[in-house]
Amino acid sequence: MALELDTRIDLYTRVAEETSQGVIKRYSTSFGLASRLLEPRVRTHIGNFYALVRLADEIVDGVAAEAGVSSAEAGSMLDALEADTERALEIGYSTNLIVHAFAFSARAVGVTKELTRPFFHSMRMDLTETEHTQESFAEYVYGSAEVVGLMCLEAFLEGHQVSDHDHEVMVTGARALGAAFQKVNFLRDLGADVQALGRSYFPGVSVEALTEDTKHRLLDDIDADLAASAAALPLLPASARRAVSLAHVLFEALGERIRKTPATVLQTSRISVPDVTKAVLALRVVMGFVPSAPRSMRKVSRV
Repeated sequence: MALELDTRIDLYTRVAEETSQGVIKRYSTSFGLASRLLEPRVRTHIGNFYALVRLADEIVDGVAAEAGVSSAEAGSMLDALEADTERALEIGYSTNLIVHAFAFSARAVGVTKELTRPFFHSMRMDLTETEHTQESFAEYVYGSAEVVGLMCLEAFLEGHQVSDHDHEVMVTGARALGAAFQKVNFLRDLGADVQALGRSYFPGVSVEALTEDTKHRLLDDIDADLAASAAALPLLPASARRAVSLAHVLFEALGERIRKTPATVLQTSRISVPDVTKAVLALRVVMGFVPSAPRSMRKVSRV
């Protein structure tokens, strides 16, 4: 007996979502771990958003290059992916399962082209920019990371009413946390980005001549972002607060390990947080810990 049309689209959407959940599970231990603390519907939305971000990122950073795809062809692929995404946002369907899942969640929570267009713009910058000015760096971080934080915020607040003031605080926090995550990743992958991709993200920073002072200056900026994001944590719905708190402390822990790592080591090695440390941090968050500010800033505040 043939399935009814609405049952077919429901089945297709479930398969699309399962595909996206597999992406976050295999690609990111930190985000995957944090997302487990979300209530099921929100966790699905976040997985759907993450998968599209990862799909676009692989075009400019990973699989496409390893497959021998030229930069020009990668740009065409990115254009096609964006066009497919915008069409799916309009009609609620795509033949690409990951795009379909993204569009389903985006339409449900109110994510629009206002956020997807800056994201794809930043992805295109990866195909053309090898160094950044302060202005292009801010532009890149906004599109590649801050808008993703804003997408997640829309999912967290689905069905919740908040005041204009609280919403403004949460928007600031979402953008700051996205920026912090991106900058930590840049610092962690400093050597690999230059060696494998020929890119240097931090304006005026030479990987070959990275000093301890420069490293700590970059980490201080990251800690300022983490402190700004911490101010919004108490305003988030409960499951979102736990999940974002865990993501926050995981990346704070990564920053702390980078502080303790000599700058010369960062030029050639990728720093990570051990799984046992992640498990301990997850337990602390589940038990009710909510971060306030990075340790480095808490120490400064006591002076």
